[in-house]
Order: sequence, then structure tokens, then C-alpha cells
Amino acid sequence: MNALAKLKTLTVPSIKQIAIRTYALKSDLKIKWVRPEKIPCYKPQKSGDLQALPQFAGNELMKDYRESKELETANEHVRNLFTLEHNRRREMVENFKEDMVRRVYRHDLDYGSMEAKLGLMTARIRSLQDYMEKFPRQSVVKVQLKELIDKRKRFLRYLRRWDYRRFEYVLEKLDLVYKPYPTHFHWITRKDSLRKLTNIHCDQIKETRLEEYRKQLESQQLEFLEKKLQTLEFIRKEQTDCQVPVTVTKEEIQTVRKQYEQLKQKRTAMAESLKASEES
Repeated sequence: MNALAKLKTLTVPSIKQIAIRTYALKSDLKIKWVRPEKIPCYKPQKSGDLQALPQFAGNELMKDYRESKELETANEHVRNLFTLEHNRRREMVENFKEDMVRRVYRHDLDYGSMEAKLGLMTARIRSLQDYMEKFPRQSVVKVQLKELIDKRKRFLRYLRRWDYRRFEYVLEKLDLVYKPYPTHFHWITRKDSLRKLTNIHCDQIKETRLEEYRKQLESQQLEFLEKKLQTLEFIRKEQTDCQVPVTVTKEEIQTVRKQYEQLKQKRTAMAESLKASEES
């Protein structure tokens, strides 16, 4: 019994060990981390749809009655029975499906090519997304929408692999952005995010200090060129007086003098423009 009691005291951690977390990243920097908002996969921000379901005026005829000659001369009340406004929502979706297919189809009877299938799926996805905005608790529709988005991603991945020009053409015509699955999955944790924010903060400090140092050097550049010009002239004069080989040429002195004059003119022009802006 004594051995069992000793074993329990060794294995059971104390309350202080449970309460204190030693694995979190500690930092004295005033960096606040906010967990990013989770966007569901069926939302347009994740699915890649840049365009929503269009709002039809309602006075358009249904798909099967557009070329009807009887409706052209029919009464207004009879004609209203065959418009999208006075029929089911499915008729409007069928209208939109045909419009999406006509953007990318190869010929008038094309409903089986890869482009036509992508157009049909895109129209269906956008109609379900519009439905989910109104009824977000419809779990069955949500599952159907997720499966359809995954299927379209597989089709786009196949088209991207085998015909990239057609892939870009479909994305442009259907207003899509291809968002593939990430190659490596990782959880968004507070520790990793704080480490990234700390690195960004350090980079910003480095950039600001380098910018300040650059401005300081630029402010001393005119004085440095003036001293350099005087030193070169003095060295050349002393070498010629002492009759030793001259190491400083006239071209070097002329180059430094030209740099000095250009910088001086630039500084005066900047000062005049600054003064004029302050007076105005």
C-alpha cells in the first residue's frame, strides 16, 4: 500500500503544473493576435465565384417559350403566365444555366464538353449559394453545394493540366478564380501567428532604421563631396610641387566637382519648391 501511494503522488501532477502554461510564446512586444474569421467553404470567397446569381427583371419568357409566335400576339395577362416572374424559381435557374453554357460552348448543341459542364456546374453553384444566403440552416443543400464545388475543382484541375489555354478561357468567361487545395495542411495557432507577427514587427523596425540611416547619409553627402574635392585638389597640388608621380588625375577631380554641382543644384531646387509650397 505504501508503494502504491508513493506511485500516485509521483504520477498525479499538481494544480500549479496544470494551471501554468509553459509552451506558449512569451513576448514583451505589444502585439495583439486576433483569430481570423472562419469562412465556410461554400461561400463565394472560398469557392472562387466572382459573380453572384443575376437578378432577372421578371418579364423574360421561360426557356421553352421564347420563340413562340402565339405569345407575340397574345393578351398581356396570358403572356404574364409564361414569364419568369409568375413561375417557379427553377425556371429562372434554367435561364441562367443556358446563359452560362452559351458563354463557353463549342456549338449550339454542345452540352457534353468540359466547358459546357463547367458552365452548368457554375450556374448550379451560384443558385445554391443564393439559396444558402436566404436559408443558411439547410444542411442538405449545404452538403450538395460542397460536393458540387469539389467536383468543379476536380474538373478545373483536369482542364488546367491538359489544356491550359482553354482553362484560362473558361475562367475568364465564367468569372472564376481557381483556388486549389493547399499542398500542406497546418492548423492556425496562436503561437505560430505570434511568431510571424514578431518577425513582421522586426522587419518593420529594420526598414525604418535603415531609412533613417539613409536620410542621415544623404544629408551629409554634400559636405562629404566638398571635402573630397578639396582633398583631391590638395593631393594633386602637393604631388606636383614635390615632383613625384601624380596619382590623382584631372578627370577624377572634374567628376567629383560635377557630382557636387549637380547635388547642390538639386538641393537648392528642393528648398525653393518647399518654400513655395509653404507660402501657398
